[in-house]
Amino acid sequence: MNSLLCKMMVVATLVLFAESGDLYGETSAILLVDAAESADWASVEKQLRANQNPNARQLDGMTALHWAAFHGSDEATRVLIDAAADVESQTEYGITALSIACETGKPKVVRALLEAGADPNQTIAGGETPLMTAARTGIVDCVDLLLEAGAKVDSIERNGQTALMWAAAEGHTQVVKRLLYAGADPNRSLPSGFTPLMFAARQGKIEVARTLIASGVEVNGVMQPKSTRGRAPRDKMSALMLAVESGHFELALELVHLGADPNDQRSGYAPLHAVSWVRRTNIGDNFDGDPPPRGSGKVTDLEFVREIVRLGADVNLQLSKGKGGRARLNHQGATPFLLASKTADIELLKVLNDLGADPTRTNVEDVTPLLAAAGIGVFAVGEEPGTPDEVIATLRLLCSLGADVNHIDGNGETVMHGAAYRNFPTVVTELHRLGAEARTWNRKSKYGTTPMDVAQGKRPGSFKPSPETLAALVAAIEKETAGSGENN
Repeated sequence: MNSLLCKMMVVATLVLFAESGDLYGETSAILLVDAAESADWASVEKQLRANQNPNARQLDGMTALHWAAFHGSDEATRVLIDAAADVESQTEYGITALSIACETGKPKVVRALLEAGADPNQTIAGGETPLMTAARTGIVDCVDLLLEAGAKVDSIERNGQTALMWAAAEGHTQVVKRLLYAGADPNRSLPSGFTPLMFAARQGKIEVARTLIASGVEVNGVMQPKSTRGRAPRDKMSALMLAVESGHFELALELVHLGADPNDQRSGYAPLHAVSWVRRTNIGDNFDGDPPPRGSGKVTDLEFVREIVRLGADVNLQLSKGKGGRARLNHQGATPFLLASKTADIELLKVLNDLGADPTRTNVEDVTPLLAAAGIGVFAVGEEPGTPDEVIATLRLLCSLGADVNHIDGNGETVMHGAAYRNFPTVVTELHRLGAEARTWNRKSKYGTTPMDVAQGKRPGSFKPSPETLAALVAAIEKETAGSGENN
């Protein structure tokens, strides 16, 4: 190795030491932090006895005390505190040893830090307090210690959430009880409309919901979000509706037992209506195209339907709100059966029929379940539930229940308009077989289009012509004409 290279290595080494600390004073102190990171407490004590700086920091600001809290060593924590370690020291990200101890759920470390003067209300980035962290972690002893030390029970972080909200969302019932006893406000609401109960409902936390309602929270209270855009909840959503739309059917039934209205449609829909899109979501790229909720509990969706009807849900409940438009199904007047028909959910339809659903009840625009199943209301081709085979099976079921295949709705649309909206040629063929007459369906709707116009792409939204569907419609007319000629 030449002398120039040796000199360069020496310089690089000196620079490295200079960047990590004072070359002659801090290097060994940095080793104290590294020993703490490795949980080598014997080395930590040895270096402290050699008068090394207990507050030496790594590049990210971590000290030996932070690492003691991380590893949950109350003994090392006390040793460092006795050596004058700063209990309020923050990393480059504003993290304290107390916050770490609450995150890792180490009550003995929390006690040692609090007794040494750590501030129970010191916030980290975003305004999170140690109590919020402990509430999310769910270790009751940590929560108790913080409350005893003067932690403010209703402090809010950047987004307005409280420790109670976090505990409720995580399902930490005992923590929720401690916070309520300490005076936490169970009715505090975020701009999104979420309260502790709504968090519990969305996450499926049954015991927390029971606890909050027992404390006086109104089971039929509703959300009042400042905005309902995007993924925000609808206005006037109840805990029951949140539970249903999140797939937490066991919790939903418990809420009904606790007094929730099984026919509540203040948000625009009632529980039985919501089951249709919980079971069969859209498959597009927008918010409606999200996958089905994971859900929780031991109650299946169809078991929920049967039980909530037994508990008083009206199987023929018609929605009081809604709006229509071209290729849009008006939900005003819609029943759970009609919405299940639109998603071609034959299993749900059979259960609803067993429970007494009227298979012919229409919405405010006189759209029948059969028309909805055929495709009236399908706006985005290929993005809404129902394969051709599923739709055909649904049509057959509905016709067997007395549906009129030649019904014309209030907008002048027919089952063939629906099949054209879906772009399903096999459905066109099946509807012809089921008795759909060309002299009835080969007509313009109030929107000025025939089924063949729709199949040619004259529809709202993107241009979606379907030559196969058009050919099926033409074939249906030809067969009917040929059959008429034979009869003559």
